[in-house]
Amino acid sequence: MFWQLKLHNNKGISAENRALKYLRARGMKLIHRNYACKAGEIDLVMLDKETLVFIEVRFRTQSQYGSAADSITSSKQNKIRKTADHFLAYHRNHQHRLCRFDALLLKNSPTHHDASQEKLIEWLQGIF
Repeated sequence: MFWQLKLHNNKGISAENRALKYLRARGMKLIHRNYACKAGEIDLVMLDKETLVFIEVRFRTQSQYGSAADSITSSKQNKIRKTADHFLAYHRNHQHRLCRFDALLLKNSPTHHDASQEKLIEWLQGIF
């Protein structure tokens, strides 16, 4: 059974859009967005050449409650792993691929030019 994830958080949607644009500009191909099952949810599933990448997008306007990277706890990592297992079980055409878990950390963005926004994105590859 597939779950339908409903996004009501405009900041979250905007952050995922920024992340997707950033990754596509680096040659990655979108396979699925907001993949959800009972175990959890994965923001972006993409191909980096032949590697299947499960990507967690984190957005922070302030760091007083910890950084975006700090918010990817071991519990969150376990949920992402279980969700990735579910994805692979239902998408057999990707089971042969090497897999990687990445995070895109976004800081509050200025409303002007893309060059400024790139400095506010940190891409952590193979984080767990």
